[in-house]
This record gives sequence, C-alpha cells and structure tokens, in this order.
Amino acid sequence: MAKGRFPGGMGNMGNMMKQVQKMQKEMQKMQSELEEKEVEASAGGGAITVKANGKKMITSIHIEPEVVDPEDIEMMEDLVMAAVNEALRKADEMVNSEMGKLTGGLNIPGL
Repeated sequence: MAKGRFPGGMGNMGNMMKQVQKMQKEMQKMQSELEEKEVEASAGGGAITVKANGKKMITSIHIEPEVVDPEDIEMMEDLVMAAVNEALRKADEMVNSEMGKLTGGLNIPGL
C-alpha cells in the first residue's frame, strides 16, 4: 500500500466523513429534543417530587405541605436528596437510551 493512501481509495473516506457529519447533525437535534423531555421521581411515598430534563437539570421540585416539619429538617433534606438523585439517574437513563438509538449501540468514547 502506498504511503498516505487509504484502503479502498478516497471515496470511502469521503463517505465516512458524510456519515460522521450526518451523525453530528442528528446528535445536535437529539440534544435539543432532550432539553424538552422530562423525567419525574419522588420520595417519601410522593411527599417530594422532582422533575429533571435531558440536560440533567432540575426543572421543578414539589414538596407536599404535610412533610414540612420544622422539628425534622434532616428528614426533608434526605427526601429531597433521594428524589433529586433518582430524577438525575432517570435523566441519565433517558439520555443513554436515546444515544443508543442514534449510535446503534456503538461504543463511542465521550458520547
């Protein structure tokens, strides 16, 4: 093989670059769509509900009034933390699922 040549000629390289560009556009579109998608998680039997989007940002937290006890702030902190962590886990799961659809299960580092 001559130095600097690709197997199959430059046509294959051009096709590969087109495929990469197409995938980049699809990824940008998907990332925009994921910003709009939300997941929801709750803790304490629904006492605290947290929503997060596909960018892994918390979009809302709802606390039922009856869970607010000035004498037990630690319990409420634990419930909020549990609900937030679960919402972020679900957001991760949603993003990974969407990425899997786009990449066809390819293991591409950094995605």
